[in-house]
Amino acid sequence: MTVNPIIRRELISVLRSRWALGMQLGPIAIFSLLVILRWPSEGQVDVAGRQAQQVFRLFGYGLLAMLLLLAPAYPAVSIVAEKKRGTLALLLNTPLSRPSIYLGKLLGALGYIALPLAMSVPAVAACYAMGGLSLTRDIGVLYLVLALVTVQYTALALWISSFATSTDSALRITYGTVLLLAVGTLGPYLFLQGHPDTRAAHVAGWIRCISPIPAVMELVGQGDVGGHGLIADAGAPLRYGVLALATTIALAVHTTWRLTPTLFDRARPAGNNTLGASKSRQWLRRIAFVVDPERRTKPMGRFTNPVLVKEFRTRRFGRSQWMLRLVAVCALASLGLTYAATTGTLSWGVETIGGIMVLLQVALIVMLTPSLAAGLISSERESGGWALLQMTPLSTGRILRGKLLSVGATMLLILLATLPGYAIMMVIKPVLQQQVLLVLACLLLTAMFAVCLSAAVSSLFRHTAPATIASYALLIALCGGPLLLWLGRDAPFGHDLVQAALRIDPIAAALSILEVSNFSQYNVLPANWWIIASATAFSLALLTFRTWRLTQPR
Repeated sequence: MTVNPIIRRELISVLRSRWALGMQLGPIAIFSLLVILRWPSEGQVDVAGRQAQQVFRLFGYGLLAMLLLLAPAYPAVSIVAEKKRGTLALLLNTPLSRPSIYLGKLLGALGYIALPLAMSVPAVAACYAMGGLSLTRDIGVLYLVLALVTVQYTALALWISSFATSTDSALRITYGTVLLLAVGTLGPYLFLQGHPDTRAAHVAGWIRCISPIPAVMELVGQGDVGGHGLIADAGAPLRYGVLALATTIALAVHTTWRLTPTLFDRARPAGNNTLGASKSRQWLRRIAFVVDPERRTKPMGRFTNPVLVKEFRTRRFGRSQWMLRLVAVCALASLGLTYAATTGTLSWGVETIGGIMVLLQVALIVMLTPSLAAGLISSERESGGWALLQMTPLSTGRILRGKLLSVGATMLLILLATLPGYAIMMVIKPVLQQQVLLVLACLLLTAMFAVCLSAAVSSLFRHTAPATIASYALLIALCGGPLLLWLGRDAPFGHDLVQAALRIDPIAAALSILEVSNFSQYNVLPANWWIIASATAFSLALLTFRTWRLTQPR
């Protein structure tokens, strides 16, 4: 039997990388440690299976978070990287059919992503030996859902990769879409729960099942996400399975259909001369676009940082019209939460609404910062632009200031656009004024840390794709990893261990300030500020040193 040559090429190339060893050793070390921490002492097994259920719950959350982070990374750059190297055109002209090409890339990516799932089996077997778990109803169904997550997000990443024009844009769009599907789809149900008889609530219940999070929470016996004590309809795993299969088939069919030589055809707009138009048309475009994308920009001033201007004019989110659109979307989201704060205060409380806003802002920081800052240095080295920067009389400090300010200004605008919700909170409950100011300080420090960390990671890599993946991995591990320990508070992790883990998490610091339920009992400040500030200073020093080394003549 002949094996698809694309599968052989994809798997061999990725398994020879140094990341493959980490994919094998990392999961087995982490999950084995969980079992060791809760292994029964003196050979006594808990008859009710509470210890096994506690470890199994962390297994489910940990594996899901790992798959959401790792599954889109490799397939998101698979097709676009071939397109940039020029090998995709050669591949499409081989005797291989389009389904064979797509199937080869899909199975090659799945073979790589299946490593953490395979490495977690021994630890799950040990957890099953502790008793209290069903091999089919608990472990089997959980692994089936996780396999669907892997296939679905791999197909999604390949579909996005077929449209992308660069590896960094493919990663940025893929991770943004994953965050929207996994977390953003929970929003409508969060606000409409408690009204099961309405059509909108029924639709919101199906929309939330697009995310795998409710399915996993139901399987591990945690209840419903964001339930607020309300009982939700069961059947989230079955609903997610139907939706995941439908979306995977649709994405696979459309991606296969796109794998033709016409994939390289790009229609370029002819454009128009707005300066030669009539005055009425120019004023109409100013009103419609606020900032006209086709209007000629003014020349740079004498004291303007040229690197800052270059970053704004060459990056999509740096251009004025795209920044205004991004700010408008964030402002609308903040106003929506403001409305929820005014109408839902009696049932939820201002602190709960504030916690949702904190999660929204941190999600924006984690989603956008690596996509903007992880290519500051690596993209210049990859494209050859760094050699041109070395020929200029610009100093290391001026280069860094221009690049960091270009990302910092964008993130500051996004954070400012979400402030109306906090203002309404202070009007509703004036005693929260000091807490809100402390939360804003936490978010500002988090944004500074995310920018410096992503830029420092960018200076360590020659290519943008691995720099972006590493930045996302570090930020998600920092913000999400301690929350996994928090989910296992008191069982299997003690109060002191959870509190020590939360001290490095900026999300936990903001939630504890707002006294959100189950976070107010942990004292994470001011230790969190000292840790994040020290990490920011270290990242900035590493970035400065690496940039200085790169500017030196070879």
